[in-house]
Amino acid sequence: MTQMEEAKRGVITEEMKFIAEREGISTEKLRRSVAKGHTVIFRNVNHDWVKPVAVGSAVRVKVNANIGTSRDIVDVDAEIEKAKVAVKYGADTIMDLSTGGDLDAIRRAIMKAVDVPIGTVPIYQAAEEMLAKGKAIIEMSEDDMWKAVEKHFKDGVDFATIHVGVTKEVVEKMKRVKRVVGMVSRGGTFLAAWILHWGKENPFYKDYDYLLELAKEYDVVLSLGDGLRPGGLPDAGDELQIAELYTLGRLVRKAREAGVQTMVEGPGHVPIDQIPAQIKLAKVATENAPFYVLGPVVTDIFPGYDHIAAAIGGAIAALNGADFLCYVTPAEHLGLPAVEHVREGVIAAKIAAHAVNLTRFEEDFKRDYLMSVARGKLDWAKQFELSYDKEKFIQIRKERPTKTEACSMCGDLCAIKLINDMLRKG
Repeated sequence: MTQMEEAKRGVITEEMKFIAEREGISTEKLRRSVAKGHTVIFRNVNHDWVKPVAVGSAVRVKVNANIGTSRDIVDVDAEIEKAKVAVKYGADTIMDLSTGGDLDAIRRAIMKAVDVPIGTVPIYQAAEEMLAKGKAIIEMSEDDMWKAVEKHFKDGVDFATIHVGVTKEVVEKMKRVKRVVGMVSRGGTFLAAWILHWGKENPFYKDYDYLLELAKEYDVVLSLGDGLRPGGLPDAGDELQIAELYTLGRLVRKAREAGVQTMVEGPGHVPIDQIPAQIKLAKVATENAPFYVLGPVVTDIFPGYDHIAAAIGGAIAALNGADFLCYVTPAEHLGLPAVEHVREGVIAAKIAAHAVNLTRFEEDFKRDYLMSVARGKLDWAKQFELSYDKEKFIQIRKERPTKTEACSMCGDLCAIKLINDMLRKG
């Protein structure tokens, strides 16, 4: 049975016990949230070595890191290193988005390298296999798509992005609703192009019941992909995005009836003032399904710094109800990220998630409180101990030294030292 089915029966599973202890919440609170579909648990029945992770309203905001090869750069060792670095710096999950090389071998190698839940986009593999045969992506058969999904589920993938909401109806709307950027979701575009070429309905939408059967068999969390997410600020909140969102809401309800865990993916690029409304609308449309956002990126003119633009948007999104932040790296919109880009992207997203979590969980605020105490005492050893990125802490301290007990920013003019000395004399 799936985690949701067990939860509905009143059963507290071993995964729920493990997660509740890590989150510092009661098992009953977690069980009720899973039963309602407001929280999901990542743990494929075939992924024996994974440490389960929960995403949703009952638990902390989580961070995902995307890695994977491209058709231009296939370096499996580098992708494995990226996965390890991402986990080291706090990624709760990894998505393998590989599109080049031996995709089966790459996926399995990444899964063995880390013990966090793994997500994928199976349609990428179906598309790549067409190209490897010298065929066009639109030549995929429905059977090709379903084989890719089942292969990933059998391999132990814990969550999978399926662009079920890219329906024939919404693709037809694309002919009328003009966008500045167009369609930026790879998986969504593959399906939209396939629909336009063949004049047929999206197989994942048409045979959604079969998708639910597969997900139920392996207890895979279906991440209902936002194929029509805005890829630029001018497209945020348009008719295409909202039409897909309400389709996904209907599909969430159907999945819950079947006992299948689902979450919904969200934008994208969104002006900062629109983020609260977008998150709240998504939560209403999907009846509080866990919401997974890419950023959102709040400005389009800072290539090389999109991890910062995404962290700003992610913090606002999480404060308004988003549950899962997909990191963005400095290489976004420019190229395949390197290992250092992954580290920077994860830390930026963790800052956003932690900024919200410390307002919800006393234990998370405690660490910040202790850091404030250490700074007030100029206790550098304690500040180092509490610091999230200790390597960066040491690097800057060594590169910018001072002869005083303060830092080299102020030296003997340190405000903290001066007022503490005066208070002691008084």
